[in-house]
Amino acid sequence: MDTRSHERYADDPAARIAAQALRNCVHCGFCNATCPTYQELGDELDGPRGRIYLIKQVLEQGEADAATGRHLDRCLTCLNCMTTCPSGVNYAHLVEFGREAVERDVPRGWRERLLRAALKRALPAGWPFRLALGAGRLARPLLRGELRAKVPAALPAPPRPGRPAGGPVLQGGAVPFEHGRVLLLAGCVHDAIDARINAAFQRLMAARGIEVVQVSAARCCGAVEHHLSDTERTHARLRANLDAWAPALDRGVDAVVSTASGCGAMLRDYAHLLEGDDEYQERARELTALVRDPAELFDADTVTALGIEVADEDRRIAWHAPCTLQHGQGLAGRVEPLLRAAGCEVLPVAEGHLCCGSAGTYSITQPAMARQLRDRKLANLEAVAPARIVSANIGCLSHLQSGTERGVEHWLSLLDRHRREG
Repeated sequence: MDTRSHERYADDPAARIAAQALRNCVHCGFCNATCPTYQELGDELDGPRGRIYLIKQVLEQGEADAATGRHLDRCLTCLNCMTTCPSGVNYAHLVEFGREAVERDVPRGWRERLLRAALKRALPAGWPFRLALGAGRLARPLLRGELRAKVPAALPAPPRPGRPAGGPVLQGGAVPFEHGRVLLLAGCVHDAIDARINAAFQRLMAARGIEVVQVSAARCCGAVEHHLSDTERTHARLRANLDAWAPALDRGVDAVVSTASGCGAMLRDYAHLLEGDDEYQERARELTALVRDPAELFDADTVTALGIEVADEDRRIAWHAPCTLQHGQGLAGRVEPLLRAAGCEVLPVAEGHLCCGSAGTYSITQPAMARQLRDRKLANLEAVAPARIVSANIGCLSHLQSGTERGVEHWLSLLDRHRREG
């Protein structure tokens, strides 16, 4: 797709990256076939091809308009289109440029500004979200309908994470454990909603003789600010995290891990986001090279060696692969063999490639479409009558649980619950 950038973007690195992505696009439309919003709305401008045309228009005319903002806001950034695209178009870089242009050029109403400001400040900070979540849980019995469903129920306290025993490290997965140590990003929203997931990961790694290190000064990966196109806050967050992690990284770790696939996808993007930053770009590249999803740290033999065998009542599993795992990180098909090694029957689910509608802050900023996609996803998951629904991202877990009485659980928590001690 031939593109001539407006002079406004002559020295804009993001515009150059977007222009290169546009040149790869042959406007074949294969992407529309797997786009959730295009499937639901049937509007060309609510599919990747239409959004690409809008972004091209911004790049050539030098300004975004309200229509562009509306259609880009409705994009989930699920990146299903990138998995489908035969030409290798980097839609993630395109939509990033388009959204930044919208934030600069298109004034938002006061309600939107207030909501987006609250999300950017409350969620990464941790304590305001924990305070609001605690109040919501206290009031939950009095709430009704969709409002009640949006407040995650209080969960039991997690078991103690445990410490690695002495002796050799139990190897397995795609990472050779030379240091016997991994760096875990605890997460801001993630750990507040369900602390059992990180505890499960720590217990499983301790059972393998691997130390899990956390740095309290760096809990948020920066995805919230990035989802909301606040470039300045995003870059500041990334730099602060790199500074906070520096001592742990200098000591030596085998991997940098998040048990939320959304945070993992964000960590993998640090090198791209800080490209051109003379002080931090090399450190960002080094970090990105170490990022691994938990699924990459295990294999079937590891699961067997840990003595994990799922009980009969939990064996029928409907697996939902988060978009950030299968499309964002390119790790489709990595968790299912681990579940099967633990004795699970992983049931075939229709439309497994489609987004559940959570998509970071999307379920808050675009609630109607998020519910529509959640209900479609749950209809497919529940059609196979599973004992449990299993996933790998806190946003997906909470969003799906808000629409069903069936248990929804992280795969790490499931395996940890069924591990024989000793």
